[in-house]
Amino acid sequence: QVQLVQSGGGLVQAGGSLRLSCAASGPFRRKAIGWFRQAPGKEREFVAQLSWTGGLTAYADSIKGRFTISGDNEKNLVSLQMNGLKPEDTAVYFCAAKTKGNSWYSSRAYDYDYWGQGTQVTVSS
Repeated sequence: QVQLVQSGGGLVQAGGSLRLSCAASGPFRRKAIGWFRQAPGKEREFVAQLSWTGGLTAYADSIKGRFTISGDNEKNLVSLQMNGLKPEDTAVYFCAAKTKGNSWYSSRAYDYDYWGQGTQVTVSS
């Protein structure tokens, strides 16, 4: 059974840091892991992505330079280090696994096949 289990998140003041983790398990083709977020009343948006092999990364412009995605293939773990957090970063964050397609990259949520349970990140001003 495929599972993505998230940990981390919470409440932090503006300028602070948080780390999210996503542990993947189960028999699926791990092409890439992405992080998305969804704020109340808004659509789910792409945050960052990591190719499972090769270590290629991609970031949304809104978080570039503040967030870093990294992975540990042996542990099947992908993390999102978030520094310099802003109130507008407040959202529920989801990790997701992309298993199909020719390219590792996609910023579109519907290209991802499996999703974590979501983790609340709240940044106070």
